[in-house]
Amino acid sequence: MDKYIMALDQGTTSSRTIIYDKKGNVISVAQKEFTQIFPHEGWVEHDAMEIWATQMGTAQEALLEAGLTYENIAAIGITNQRETTIVWDRKTGEPVYNAIVWQCRRTADYAVRLKPHEDMIRAKTGLLADPYFSGTKLAWILDNVEGARERAENGELLFGTIECWLIWKMTGGKSHVSDYSNACRTMLFDINTLQWDEELCELLNIPMCMLPTPVECSAHYGDTIIELFGGPIAITGSAGDQQAALFGETCFNEGDVKSTYGTGNFLLLNTGEKPVPSKNGLLTTIAWGLNGKVHDALEGSVFVCGAAVQWLRDEMEFIKKASESEEIAKSVPDTAGVYVVPAFAGLGAPYWDPEARGSIFGITRGTRKEHIVRATLESLAYQNEDLFDAMESDIGHQIRTLKVDGGAALNDMLMQFQADISDVNVVRYASIESTSLGAAYLAGLAVGYYDSLEDIIANREIAREFIPQMDETTRTEKLNGWTRAVRATIKLHD
Repeated sequence: MDKYIMALDQGTTSSRTIIYDKKGNVISVAQKEFTQIFPHEGWVEHDAMEIWATQMGTAQEALLEAGLTYENIAAIGITNQRETTIVWDRKTGEPVYNAIVWQCRRTADYAVRLKPHEDMIRAKTGLLADPYFSGTKLAWILDNVEGARERAENGELLFGTIECWLIWKMTGGKSHVSDYSNACRTMLFDINTLQWDEELCELLNIPMCMLPTPVECSAHYGDTIIELFGGPIAITGSAGDQQAALFGETCFNEGDVKSTYGTGNFLLLNTGEKPVPSKNGLLTTIAWGLNGKVHDALEGSVFVCGAAVQWLRDEMEFIKKASESEEIAKSVPDTAGVYVVPAFAGLGAPYWDPEARGSIFGITRGTRKEHIVRATLESLAYQNEDLFDAMESDIGHQIRTLKVDGGAALNDMLMQFQADISDVNVVRYASIESTSLGAAYLAGLAVGYYDSLEDIIANREIAREFIPQMDETTRTEKLNGWTRAVRATIKLHD
């Protein structure tokens, strides 16, 4: 009987399931969007039960489309939007509040109160005191949902990020675990000891009895309940979306770098079996835990990437579909001096300015929508270059090759501009589904579907490489213009 791996890809705007064969080919895929909830300005929520329903619905649909049953699935791997926070009843499985999404800025005041402790937080977690991370979101739920704190202290409530929630639900409540790559994004987890930290929990007044058991990213977490697929399937892989993409891009060696152009943009550098502290606004994070070893990474996070293209489509109505952005941008030779700073949810790394808001600079009477579309696309590369600059300062040498994935990685104009503005060779593989592939590979390694990392490397096929072509004078002028635009954006709210 042919065996496959099922990857559950639970993202910020949709739930997807992809079934892969051993070569990493897609056998079937199903996807369903779910509701984005914005109760107040800067607040973002999801219905955790809708996430569960859409994720399981796509899993069953993908099996049906491929004509497969649970017996054909060797294992399930999960990858997920990170930092998004759920609290639920241990007995009933009912969430006590909507999931608070990673993009949500409601806990900015919590982060401000943590600033005096930031050196300690950074030393233990590799993170900054910022509302981006799960800890402040969890504290907000306990502080603002009636009865939640008392119930949590009595051991009645559980906390988890998305992968934890899905594993708990799929195993019928038998397995309450969080893999290292997700646990380290909570601001409650010590990346040096690989344990939840009592001092950090006390700082945010979090009862530790709520927290899941930390586990490696490739291990047997439990089996699905029979009701889901007609029989049990082993759940053996789990990683946050960006770490899963790093694994899926086969960035297995120290110094390997990838960039994912998704809703946000995330640049990760494998630093090997040691955490590297950043002096330039980057995060130190766990890449994955595998076979008793932990690989670490430096990460730069930009909050708005593909979301900027959605803005062009949905709010500005400059394009009818995202794929049109490249053609429209290429219809003009340059931006005519226009810069777009898409700080719609504040500025992430390396600035960490939650109060910043989006800005457009350099508009003249001759500015057309084509210039703004091109400037918006270029802003994605500029933001990535800011991360590159910070990362190269931290590691002390230039990065020569960048592996790319995510929807916007298919935009040739953007990828060439990225190569030019960052002076780096950009490599795009035949499959840009690195996030779900990473989850599939981690799951497959745990059950012997793959014998080694070499089996996985053999699957990768380069589709195109983009070589820098821009002269240094032009590159410097463009970067100086971008820097001025970012500085002006920050000053707007000073």
